[in-house]
Amino acid sequence: MTKTPDTIRAALRDVMPSVRADLEALVRIPSVSADPARRDEVQRSAQATADLFRAEGFDDVQILTAGQGAPAVVARRPAPAGAPTVLLYAHHDVQPVGDPADWDSDPFEPTERGDRLYGRGAADDKAGIAAHLAAIRAHGGDLPVGITVLVEGEEEVGSPTLEDFLSQYQDLLAADVIVIADSGNWDIGEPALTTSLRGLVDCFVEVRTLDHGVHSGMWGGVVPDAVTAMVRLLATLHDDEGNVAVKGLHAGPAADVDYPVERVRAESGISDGVELIGSGSVVERLWTKPAITTIGFDATRTADASNTLIPSVKAKISVRLSPGHSSARAMERLKEHLEEHAPWGAQVTFTPGEYGEPTRIDATGPAYDAARAAFRDAWDGVEPVDMGVGGSIPFIAAFAEAFPQAAVLVTGVEDPDTRAHGANEGLHLAEFERVCLAEALLLHNLAEL
Repeated sequence: MTKTPDTIRAALRDVMPSVRADLEALVRIPSVSADPARRDEVQRSAQATADLFRAEGFDDVQILTAGQGAPAVVARRPAPAGAPTVLLYAHHDVQPVGDPADWDSDPFEPTERGDRLYGRGAADDKAGIAAHLAAIRAHGGDLPVGITVLVEGEEEVGSPTLEDFLSQYQDLLAADVIVIADSGNWDIGEPALTTSLRGLVDCFVEVRTLDHGVHSGMWGGVVPDAVTAMVRLLATLHDDEGNVAVKGLHAGPAADVDYPVERVRAESGISDGVELIGSGSVVERLWTKPAITTIGFDATRTADASNTLIPSVKAKISVRLSPGHSSARAMERLKEHLEEHAPWGAQVTFTPGEYGEPTRIDATGPAYDAARAAFRDAWDGVEPVDMGVGGSIPFIAAFAEAFPQAAVLVTGVEDPDTRAHGANEGLHLAEFERVCLAEALLLHNLAEL
């Protein structure tokens, strides 16, 4: 029987209970790729994911690695004659939970409260796997396009071997359209295609002013301590308005989308009385301007403090880069700034960390039209937004480079209150069903191009 949007919608509704059950089973596996002690759990998560696609009739299902990388699942169903092949991406590894006391329920026991399902990975990104399953199940055994599924196992540690993986298995992964289900929507009830993402570089900077700690009463006022020197150095990274002050970091225009300040305050959880930083529109500051954050600081704990001038301290600095910039150039500009602005001749040691390229997608053409039509149908006529994301998914650039002829669609299950990477990560269940329906309709639409 020829499928129509109405029959796909009905079939999707029928499969959602099984999809929910499979998602919950995946959430119960603590596949924290950053924790070496959880290596076996990451492997178990890969195996569970592979089993799910085998159960859908995918005969070609493999668990593969590149070098010493984490296990990834590749599952393939060939395309009907004349139909395109679609690569569906997600990842099965998850972030650490942080302090369990910050969670309202066990992070690895999926728990429904209100309109959300809570648990680590319930959204980011095991719901991406579940969305792919839902779209496939809605079509039963009669898929309208060829499907290749890639479920990565090391995204949460920066995908260190993904470029090698794409090169090594390029023939297995070749596709006409790539759907990367690792982003989000503009709001509950408002779908979006992600068309730009910031890049990322980070570094460690150590400031030293003394060979060893000395008495603050004997030497304070003459000899600078490293903490004060570091604080002054970090303060040079922003101007008085909070704009990034490192010369040479690129900024660009953003889409004409209204993001009210009241919504920013509510969704970010900013404390009462704290002002927003930077200048320009909110979406420019979030999507197309650089941002610098000190994300770690090593110094004497207050519990261990004594009246001593601290000789050296270390900080980790993270920089988000606007689309159109180069991570290598950004790292150079950051290094130059920190070395040139060291106060009082303090010794600065700069150690580069990760690099991740920003992405800007030209979301025009038949595949993007098919996606927008699917979104409109799934969200009952609501027009999708082309949005940017302030975060980084550096591997999108790697996909675009490896498969330059493919249309890359960045979708996802998250919403502004998902709290991915934080405590009480949650999936909005009604919105998740719309995401699943949209992907099922997308496969239908792509077959008709």
